[in-house]
Amino acid sequence: MDTVVTVKQGRLRGRLIHGVASFLGIPYAAAPTGEGLYRTPAPPEGWDGVREADAFGPTAPKSAYPRPLDRLLPEPSVPGEDFLNLNVWTPDPGGSGLPVFVWIHGGAFQNGSSAVPTYDGHSFARDGVVFVSLNYRLGVPGFGLFPDAPANLGLRDQLAALAWIQDNIAAFGGDPARVTVAGESAGAMSVTSLLSSRHGAGLFHRAIAQSGAGQGFVTAEDARRVTAETARLLGVEPTARAFASVALPDVLAAHRRIGAALGARPDPGRFGPSVVAAAMPYPPVVDGDILERPPLEAIAAGAGHTIPLLTGTTTEEHRLLLVPTGVAGAIDAEALRSLVTPAVADAYAGARPGATPGDVLAAVLTDRYFRMPAIRVAEARAEAAATTHMYEFAWRTPVEDLGACHALEIAFALGTLGRPGAEGLVGEDAPRDLARRTHAAWVAFTSHGDPGWEPYDLRRRPVMVFDHPARGVVMDPRGEERRLWN
Repeated sequence: MDTVVTVKQGRLRGRLIHGVASFLGIPYAAAPTGEGLYRTPAPPEGWDGVREADAFGPTAPKSAYPRPLDRLLPEPSVPGEDFLNLNVWTPDPGGSGLPVFVWIHGGAFQNGSSAVPTYDGHSFARDGVVFVSLNYRLGVPGFGLFPDAPANLGLRDQLAALAWIQDNIAAFGGDPARVTVAGESAGAMSVTSLLSSRHGAGLFHRAIAQSGAGQGFVTAEDARRVTAETARLLGVEPTARAFASVALPDVLAAHRRIGAALGARPDPGRFGPSVVAAAMPYPPVVDGDILERPPLEAIAAGAGHTIPLLTGTTTEEHRLLLVPTGVAGAIDAEALRSLVTPAVADAYAGARPGATPGDVLAAVLTDRYFRMPAIRVAEARAEAAATTHMYEFAWRTPVEDLGACHALEIAFALGTLGRPGAEGLVGEDAPRDLARRTHAAWVAFTSHGDPGWEPYDLRRRPVMVFDHPARGVVMDPRGEERRLWN
């Protein structure tokens, strides 16, 4: 069945299936064409008549994931220039006061889109929550730093989408005063950035950061280095005007080369220390405006303390990056000790009898890049009595020895087990009870600000561990390893 709503731009026709109405490909900003690709998002144009909203809109320009990740992480690409769009699923377009969940996709600020099948919003809508997913500019257009263009256009896109939601979500039954912004990986780093930014004030009221925290930023100096390196590969000046004159496929090709060079030889002299630390060529930039200071510093100084936060990681994040590529299998004891200090290597190996050196490296890098940044945010907020709930997703997938790897929890949290594409990481027989418990916690937090366990504090450090069979709350899991990072 069809259903029609009216937003500020005009009327939209969506689809009503099994009690959930979906409206796809809604522009929240004007199409960023030509030099507009490197300009602040402009208001969307209106339309006459009824606009069809029954298919995903264009996705942001990007490259495919490198092999072998491309077969584990589905990467839909929809051509078109009008890619600053979002999607809405609602249980009741004619209702009011429903909580709103806004999903920001991950992909290292280089990949991803709202059209990924695992990001379907039906489960949230069936549970009484309006679900919104959005696209934003990626890579050079989203996070390159130019003298003649605003910084952090990808974050500015997200802010523009949140402003559109404030203006229009009531048309879908949502309450603009009950908005939760959520994301995974780069999406979670975006959430943490928005939480730390004065520009996010009033646009959302709760936040969920899955496998990403305050680590996703670079300094302006280092961002200029990476932009200049990209310009050198393209043979143009490092200006937005020059980049706008280059065909997008060529920009993306240069972007891939920069990413590969950073991964192969993370040279701080070439890319800058903050880029090497972030392990991404184009994350958000501390520009003095959208990000006035690094996110963790801003949060420690009080930013976002009135907003409840749910944050955490999977237990073995880095296995997604080390196991399919063969790196984990190639690491021996000598290589491990060349990458990790002996004290850390011994401590992590001693806590994991029978682990290979590659397993130990994956555990160390998981804590370095994911778990400890999340804990640092929780600690900073706990010192100010801000409400933060921490979780850890520990269930190990049977797929390719990936374990409790990065991105595994998404289908459980969003309630999309069984959706086409979700089985890539979780397999075909993932525990439904675990999915029910995880998704219920996300819905409860979105609806009431309480996922069902006590907030984090510096004395007991409670963490909800999602596993099958259920494990419940654990106090300071792997505390000895946590203290090694002090």
